[in-house]
Amino acid sequence: MQRFMITDNSDIVRKVGKRILSELDFLVSEASNAAEALQHCQAELPEYLIVDSGMEGALDLIAAIRAMDGGKEVKIYYCVIEADLKKLMAGKRAGATDFLLKPFDRKILTAVFGNRAIAA
Repeated sequence: MQRFMITDNSDIVRKVGKRILSELDFLVSEASNAAEALQHCQAELPEYLIVDSGMEGALDLIAAIRAMDGGKEVKIYYCVIEADLKKLMAGKRAGATDFLLKPFDRKILTAVFGNRAIAA
């Protein structure tokens, strides 16, 4: 089972994402801030990571994970509330693999991650 971490300040976003991704056969963990996420990743890197762009330290978290041993293999999704080119480019420069628009729902998460869970 592939590991997935959702890092977001919002309990609701984390809970909804965890429920949907668990149903897609991911082993899902949560972090409410960048420091907590970094601590989890130092213990065990997930295969997939969602990082909320509005969270303090989001870009530093992405860069820190990329600098870890094995960190370049993590698929990091920078989660934004609007397609702001400046914010998207900052995420890409920090090392984000791709982007997700918020709020996400079952249809979006299934479309993006459904086949990845099955392929593993």
